[in-house]
Amino acid sequence: MSSVIAVTGASGRVGGRVARRLAGQGLKTRLLGRDPSRLPDLPGAVRAAPAPYGDGEAMRRALDGADTLFLVSAHEAPDRIQEHRTAVDAALAAGVGRIVYLSFLGAAPQATFTFARDHWHTERYIEAAGVPHTFLRDGWYLAALPAMAGEDGVIRGPAGDGRVAAVAHEDIADCAAAVLLGEAEHDGATYDITGEEALTLTEVAEELTRVTGRPVSYVPETRAEAYASRARYGAEHWEVTGWVTSYEAMATGELGTVTDTVRRLTGHAPMTLGAYLAAHPRAYAHLLHPSM
Repeated sequence: MSSVIAVTGASGRVGGRVARRLAGQGLKTRLLGRDPSRLPDLPGAVRAAPAPYGDGEAMRRALDGADTLFLVSAHEAPDRIQEHRTAVDAALAAGVGRIVYLSFLGAAPQATFTFARDHWHTERYIEAAGVPHTFLRDGWYLAALPAMAGEDGVIRGPAGDGRVAAVAHEDIADCAAAVLLGEAEHDGATYDITGEEALTLTEVAEELTRVTGRPVSYVPETRAEAYASRARYGAEHWEVTGWVTSYEAMATGELGTVTDTVRRLTGHAPMTLGAYLAAHPRAYAHLLHPSM
């Protein structure tokens, strides 16, 4: 194949894995990242100059000559929707003919998880552009589950007894690579990418207890308690709201959707929490060696 696939976030956990999978299939890629020195050195890959999503001209130059764009969403920010729109406009100006966008499960204009709303607006902008596209709506990351537990061994948040069907970065990357390799058969499709087990945070705490050998528990909070317990981080209100509403989205069932997308697109089952923890011991290292 002579086409070029541009991969954004190629130094990250999803984009980097996608880049490696495409290179393994002999595809030509254009790798974009905030720090070019961290981009992987892969056969058939060209490292683009730094191109922030909000810099339309830099993005256009970085994408010039690419046929397909794998667009990993930008980091959460008040202007993230505009950054995405600028990146999409730059891609179209550069002649990109297909966009595969990494969205989020339950993307909707009134999604409980406020950050998921950005994804809905981005999806609609890509649709309106009229370019062939595929939306990959991944669920909560498995990596985020152990990170929810503080060094005191407590997960706190207003999730109630809601469930979350978290998915591994590796499985998301496998799905993205399958779609990028499949081309037209996936045009216009929206895929919900989740794990095949939906766990309560109590069950997550039980698994962390089993793996770490120390007690880990889940303590439900009210919304007011959740804001108060996170005040010590000094984050801006919009960011804390995103943190708090992620738990509330679990309570409403918006993150508990279970799909077989990983199995259908890749031919293998998605990773479970137990398997993830076994493969990534650093994910729970803070629970083994808490600071004093």
